[in-house]
Amino acid sequence: MLADTLPAARAAQLEAQRRLGRVGRFLTACQMSQSVRDMAIARIRRRHPNLDERGVRGHLMRELYGFRRDTE
Repeated sequence: MLADTLPAARAAQLEAQRRLGRVGRFLTACQMSQSVRDMAIARIRRRHPNLDERGVRGHLMRELYGFRRDTE
C-alpha cells in the first residue's frame, strides 16, 4: 500500500469514517460510484455526440462490465 497521506491526515480520515458508521459509509460509496458513472457518461457523450441515450448506456455497460447489452 502506498503511503501518500500524512499520518495525521490519515488518522482524521479514519475518525471521520468511524463517525459515519456503516450506513453512512455505504451511502458515501454509492454516491461516489454514481459520480464516477456520471463522469463516464459525460465523457462518452463528448466523444460520441451522435449517440442516443441507449447508445451511451451501451458504451457505459461495455466500459463497466466488459459487454454491451443490445436488447431490452
